Amino acid sequence: MRILVVLSRVPWPLEKGDKLRAYHLMREWSKNHKIYLFCLSDNSVHPKAESKLNEICERVVIHRLPKIQLLLRLFLGIFNKLPFQVNYFYSSTAKVKFDRFIDHVIPDHIFCQLARTAEYTKKYTVINKSIDYMDAFSTGMLRMSQKASWPLSMAMKEEYVRLKNYENIIQSEFQARFIISEQDREQLDYVKDLHVVPNGIDPVFLEGEEVKTKKYDILFTGNMSYRPNVESAKFLIQDIMPIVWKNHPDICVCLCGANPSNQVKSLAGEKVIVTGWVDDISLVYRSSRIFIAPMIVNTGLQNKLLEAMACNIPSITTSLANNALGSRHDHEILIADTADELAKNIVNLLGSDSLATKIGTNGASYVKANFTWIKAAQSFENHFFD
Repeated sequence: MRILVVLSRVPWPLEKGDKLRAYHLMREWSKNHKIYLFCLSDNSVHPKAESKLNEICERVVIHRLPKIQLLLRLFLGIFNKLPFQVNYFYSSTAKVKFDRFIDHVIPDHIFCQLARTAEYTKKYTVINKSIDYMDAFSTGMLRMSQKASWPLSMAMKEEYVRLKNYENIIQSEFQARFIISEQDREQLDYVKDLHVVPNGIDPVFLEGEEVKTKKYDILFTGNMSYRPNVESAKFLIQDIMPIVWKNHPDICVCLCGANPSNQVKSLAGEKVIVTGWVDDISLVYRSSRIFIAPMIVNTGLQNKLLEAMACNIPSITTSLANNALGSRHDHEILIADTADELAKNIVNLLGSDSLATKIGTNGASYVKANFTWIKAAQSFENHFFD
């Protein structure tokens, strides 16, 4: 089968959740099918990206979106009803290139990742199509608007309304619809027949050896320019850690991830390390005593939790993040929602080797048993021609 994959970003390097999901799905599908990739790029493309993607794809087309045109489309988007992110990523020039690619490939199936790519495939009503909503983006936008200041909050609320309407409208364009977690499916209850397919674990996180000497006491990872991660990093350093430092003043925190924003960089200090991009994040996980994902504004399954837990690192998160993960408090993970309770969980792990070993071991067993890319890719395929 010829599968045409349509993405809003170049899925290499794997520093963002949508890239990670797309890359590993394509890698698994490529074992039995021919994969053709059309993707957009609003940033410079990594010099190794095309060669890496050509390892799993028959052909890769990357369309670069000029910044001036992006800004113009955002401005013009004020006067239509499409979500701003759809206006941002839809280019008439890219559409011409996409149509030519379709004529070349003649795909058996078109797979779109995220609602923002749907406009490119609308006219292809004969070809079987599917869409991966991934997360309840509209709900996430509403949550972020509630924490943002004016006028950003006003723009986010408008985007929430537009996204919710668009998520509903485009469902009829696709024969199969997917999302990462049950809680996100519940948020998009107006989208019919949404199939829940969680992410998997990259084998690199299952194969490494344990690092005996830990370099970091507390670790938080993620793309550090992504607003939910920025807010969580601030929450960790400004609200949670001062409580921990009262009892453990020498504890070191590592904020690890690509593209740290100025807000994240400002958190760096004697006891807070901001790394930026690292080549082998699995080594950073294994070099840490405790992992925490204090997510407070977003939904969806957190890849960072899957990765940390797969590396046998005792992990802590909020109920918001764990809703998608489905792990049990005090068995595979520790869960809390306030700064005081999250800090208490950190202190408890620091003070008990037996608790840390139990949570780390059980967490690793849980994610290895329930989250694999082979299983995820097969779940998608099973519904491609529903």
